[in-house]
Amino acid sequence: MAGGSDPFSIGTSGLLAFQRGLTTISHNIANVDTEGYSRQRVEFTARPPTQLGNLIVGSGVEASGIQRVYDQFLVQDIRNDSSQFNRHKALADYATRIDELLADGGTGISSVMDSFFNAVQGLADDPASTPRRDVLLSEANNLATRFNFLFERTHQIESSLNGRIEQNIGEVNTLATEIAALNTNISEARNRTGGQQPNDLLDQRDRLLLRLSEFAAISTVEQDDGSVNVSLGKGQALVVGGATQKLTVIRDQYDPTRIDAGYGGTGSANVISSQLTGGSIAGLVDARRTIIDSSYNMLGRVAMGVATTFNEQHQLGTDLNGNPGAQFFADIAANAPQALPSSQNTGTAAINADITNVGAVTTSDYRLTRTAGPVYTLTRLSDNTSTDIGALGFPGSSVTVDGVTLSLASGAMSDGDTFLIRPTHNAAKDIEVALRETSSIAAATPIRTAASLGNNGRAVVSLGAVNAPPPPNANLQQTVTITFDNPPTTFDVVGTGTGNPTNVAYTSSGSITYNGWTIQISGAPVAGDVFTVSANTSGVGDNRNALLLADLQKQLTLENRTATYQNAYGSYVANVGTTTRQAEISRDAQQILLQKSQDSRESYSGVNLDEEAADLLKFQQLYQATAKIISIADNMFQSLLDATAR
Repeated sequence: MAGGSDPFSIGTSGLLAFQRGLTTISHNIANVDTEGYSRQRVEFTARPPTQLGNLIVGSGVEASGIQRVYDQFLVQDIRNDSSQFNRHKALADYATRIDELLADGGTGISSVMDSFFNAVQGLADDPASTPRRDVLLSEANNLATRFNFLFERTHQIESSLNGRIEQNIGEVNTLATEIAALNTNISEARNRTGGQQPNDLLDQRDRLLLRLSEFAAISTVEQDDGSVNVSLGKGQALVVGGATQKLTVIRDQYDPTRIDAGYGGTGSANVISSQLTGGSIAGLVDARRTIIDSSYNMLGRVAMGVATTFNEQHQLGTDLNGNPGAQFFADIAANAPQALPSSQNTGTAAINADITNVGAVTTSDYRLTRTAGPVYTLTRLSDNTSTDIGALGFPGSSVTVDGVTLSLASGAMSDGDTFLIRPTHNAAKDIEVALRETSSIAAATPIRTAASLGNNGRAVVSLGAVNAPPPPNANLQQTVTITFDNPPTTFDVVGTGTGNPTNVAYTSSGSITYNGWTIQISGAPVAGDVFTVSANTSGVGDNRNALLLADLQKQLTLENRTATYQNAYGSYVANVGTTTRQAEISRDAQQILLQKSQDSRESYSGVNLDEEAADLLKFQQLYQATAKIISIADNMFQSLLDATAR
């Protein structure tokens, strides 16, 4: 703005300009502790000069604007570091909870597993003892209850995680609305002031954007009118000027108890949780995928392994009443596997999933998909390994992958239909003891062997073993006699129920198998020597099956017969511990980076009280000096008036 070139006008311009400076410094000092405040600085510009005769004379100063001391790159670094810190923090928080649950001696599986098998061994030491049978049933119930407890606690942790995802989605939507409103206010303020920046509103918007970055990684693009467009994920627009596209809470298409972040209109929203690259929502999704899901499946696999293999061996024995062994635990291998249809399926198919080889079962879930062709594909979600299972499209057909047999129960899949296959997810919840009576514990083996008292040779017969898997052969307890021929290099068999084999070649210590049992005869028999295999009647003191049951604790029954129950559990707990530690290290490292970014921004944009105090003194002196100019100009004007009056 043009002005006079006289000392009075120049002094007045200085007073007004330096007053703006004093006001701005006071504003800085007042906001020294305001989070996200950017120091402001008055920009001074010389007023347009005035031509006086042949001279161009200056006309003073004006405050042309108030600028934020601001660096967009430093601010973006803070947002990025905040997003990554909160992602790792959310993962570490939930990984720690699972780790503490599974690794603690008071809540984990190892101690109750030891107690259970110690009780089995105790029964083997005294198979007729009722107190020892009572202890075994009690410890079995304790083991099943511990599995149930761990499942329930894991479910509670997952419910907490789902609640946090839903809460975070609400926070994102609230922040998006506030940012959009600020966009409008900023644009209007710029229009009213001819393009001047509303610095405090900009700081307020930056604070909201930083808060938003805690929940999801964001990218921003500033517009000509001063507003910013905000997007997240793979470019999904969240804020455009003064408008918002809010996130929605989506129920999982297979399991409606699970929460995901959705984007799009009602009824057409797409899940974007997996597309978020930072923020607490991404960390929560990471925790569910890498920790919680695998915990369900690991616990389920161990529970299913214990129940299935113990049942198989138990059913090969006989109880105190001479009855064949029943199922000791509930048959969770038949009942626990799930084949969950997508809510978006258009076909009518129902899929059965059964565990047919517990030793081959993994801790992964699977996705069954039909695509055009038709092509049926089963994808193992832990490593995205896909298997073509085209035969599944035919009624009555089945296919087995990783010990899980899938079959089409009814209906038909349409192109695009999917099922989520959970082989072991619910097994830890479903395990329970099926036996109720101690007399039903099958500690004995249903057969016994004997050598005839009239034998003259030096051959001996083994105790014999019942062949797995159950159910036992219908002729298992039928009496079978083995009589050696002359010469005793062969023998005849009577009582197999399927004919009477003759002249069977004899090999010392070789396995002899009939009627679902196997024995070995070793040594040198003579012609006419007789050996028998018969029912083990009144075998209350027999502990052979109890010994085999106790030995299961040391058998490699899981992970394709490479791990014991406790090896599999301990290995997973170690993996959870490693994941937890890695998440904690990443969280702590990201926190350091975040602090450094904040320090860099603070050193550039923050209020320095020493500097402000120096500027305050400078502007005070400038204000006093310009006031003196006005005073002198006033005296000069009065002198001129006095001279004119004379």
